[in-house]
Amino acid sequence: MIKNHYTVLLFLISLVLAACSTSRSKLDLLKLPKGFEIEFFAENLPNARTMVLGDEGTVFVGTRTAGNVYAVKDGKHFIIGKDMNMPNGLAFHNKALYVAVVDQILRFDDIENNLANPPEAVIIRDDLPDDSHHGWRFIAFGPDGRLYISIGAPCNICLEEDYAQIRSMNADGSDERVEAKGVRNSVGFTWHPSSKKLWFSDNGRDWLGDDSPPDEINLLEYQGQHFGFPYCHGGIIQDSEFNQKTCDKFSPPIWPLEAHVAPLGIAFYTGKQFPKEYHNQLFVAEHGSWNSSEKKGYRIMMGRLVGENIRYETFISGWLKDDNVWGRPAYLLVLKDGSLLISDDQAGAIYRLIYKK
Repeated sequence: MIKNHYTVLLFLISLVLAACSTSRSKLDLLKLPKGFEIEFFAENLPNARTMVLGDEGTVFVGTRTAGNVYAVKDGKHFIIGKDMNMPNGLAFHNKALYVAVVDQILRFDDIENNLANPPEAVIIRDDLPDDSHHGWRFIAFGPDGRLYISIGAPCNICLEEDYAQIRSMNADGSDERVEAKGVRNSVGFTWHPSSKKLWFSDNGRDWLGDDSPPDEINLLEYQGQHFGFPYCHGGIIQDSEFNQKTCDKFSPPIWPLEAHVAPLGIAFYTGKQFPKEYHNQLFVAEHGSWNSSEKKGYRIMMGRLVGENIRYETFISGWLKDDNVWGRPAYLLVLKDGSLLISDDQAGAIYRLIYKK
């Protein structure tokens, strides 16, 4: 009997070691800049996407298809909410976790003291559009203390009033206003650490070919600025179905990307761990294509800001290997120690990127 138990124990240990070896071998496929190392921060988080950091070091993780909101702290996993309607949008403010589902904004108060037994959510708003097409939200609190939220177009290409916007409101949901218009589907934005201006990603329309139109990184200069959708794409391509207005009527992207790379999370590197050449540079998670005969994206890019010019360069690649995709980077989060977290919704994992001098 003892021998049988010992055999079973050895078998279980071998399974664990094999799983760790498989995970590690996948990370070895990633191509990193010199001096950087990558490791697993968390695994077994199905469809891990957006990430926000709590005051006490908790990493909260949103999802789209899984319908869960997770919390990771000291190596332990907690489920804050489950079976939710695409809880992609997360924000942290005044000790509370804000969660945006398709048609609501919810708030979990004093959440870091109640990870194992989350409180009942307070409904902040329950009147958002309920369309599932581009209905997964992104939210974040800006330097002005207002809560910003994306309202994606409910279509590939259409003109619908009160859609294709980025809005903002007070933390209690009041005083809503439109900040940006003509934004087809932004599910990632942030603010420049010095100028405090809003930068955001935008996913371009489909079915115009493998190389058109560009996906976009945009810069908001003033309230109500219009970025072209559905009339103009990438600042240069006038839509054949909506040709009533020309591209010169709208603001072009500050950074046109390749078509169909699907930029999701963006983040300025505000830590000190990485070398100085990376400080305050913009990192973009390219989730990867679906509407292209040749796969594109599946990488982390960096926009190196040189004056008013941006040099676009690959920072991490390798999730796409010989036309096979084993991971899809989704969102980015800079930790207090200066390391960078990268979520992967296909692998259900979060990676931690560190720099070793």
